[in-house]
Amino acid sequence: MDILIEELETSIWTIALDNGRLEGIEIDSPYEAVRWGSIYWAKVTRIDASLDAAFLDLDGDNSGILYNRDVRYKGKDGEICKGGDKAIGKILKSGDMIAVQAKSAYTPVADGDIWQNKEDKTTQMSMDITIPGRYLIYCALGQRNRISSRIRDKNLRKQLESMVNTLEGMNGFILRNAAADLQTDILKREANVLKEMWTQISAYFKGSDPGLIALGPDSIQRTLSDQAINPIERIEVVTMEHFTQAEEWCSIFAPDLMTKITPIELNDATQDLALLEHRDVLGQVESLLHDYAFLTQGGNIIIQETAALTAIDVNKGSDTRSHLALNIDAAREIGRQIRLRNIGGIIMVDFLKMNKTDEKKLLKELDNVINQDPCTIQIHGLTKLGLMEITRKRRTPPLHERFDGLDF
Repeated sequence: MDILIEELETSIWTIALDNGRLEGIEIDSPYEAVRWGSIYWAKVTRIDASLDAAFLDLDGDNSGILYNRDVRYKGKDGEICKGGDKAIGKILKSGDMIAVQAKSAYTPVADGDIWQNKEDKTTQMSMDITIPGRYLIYCALGQRNRISSRIRDKNLRKQLESMVNTLEGMNGFILRNAAADLQTDILKREANVLKEMWTQISAYFKGSDPGLIALGPDSIQRTLSDQAINPIERIEVVTMEHFTQAEEWCSIFAPDLMTKITPIELNDATQDLALLEHRDVLGQVESLLHDYAFLTQGGNIIIQETAALTAIDVNKGSDTRSHLALNIDAAREIGRQIRLRNIGGIIMVDFLKMNKTDEKKLLKELDNVINQDPCTIQIHGLTKLGLMEITRKRRTPPLHERFDGLDF
């Protein structure tokens, strides 16, 4: 796996390539108002009983909404309780100061040269704060260690259970699949680093003025963390600023990758996305703006995004393979396209018709495909109309929104 770090109009692009094939793309928009994972010391401005939610002032400029299910508070016995058992108005009141984290990113929409707020969108926040590392995720209010719910493979979960036991005396950690076969001292080192980060962050939870305490991970950090399970051969950068950013994260979470950070000298280094042009990647990025993608042997998939859901249609075209073989090929490409385009919400896929036995084989393949996605995906199975229903909870805005206002 190669990681490329570039910049366009102050927007940082981080690309993951596997043998030259685009497998990951993260873009930090310069217009982003709230970054996913950012931690705030926020003020409750009002309680909405009908929504069972609290509206928050995050930093004087941005607002957020905290639903009851994302509330955390201490019970009479000192245990951390989840909201939902009683109305949010009995837990919080206007004027309260609370620590929250952004569950998703927020970027205003472009209207010509003017960036306007989305009137129907308010950033969702949570009091269940987490700090991601390379192998672990630290849940500040967690009272036990566990394995990521995204890991469905029974053998891998069993393997990771033994790793959980090595964190004796430490609580609140979630093991990621990259932790398999890891040496105990490396795991403990990262656990101590994450706990220390939380100690430093929580020291700022005081006073009556809301504000940003810690920015969420940027595109470089997200990519390096998400690709931790894959062997990374090179991290290519053009500017010293990007070199420093990659070096800072690697020095903390991935010392073994420090020697992989490689400055690339280009004749046209000042040209927009020169590194991507040099590695012949721009064509693959531009293809993500199309509403279709080709399969290996003549078939294709059509991707249509609407306000309510995303519909994906699998077409046979000139492909002469069996329906099962073509559907499995399509499933792999659909998983890749969903990940690259950062499609979220409800996804309905119209695969080619199959018998019950082949449907089970396809479902098994889909399970393998979604395990490669850093976001939470659920496969709900086939509807009565024969459509595959999938839901995906994304962290950042869809890719097309990240392209808004950029000329590449």
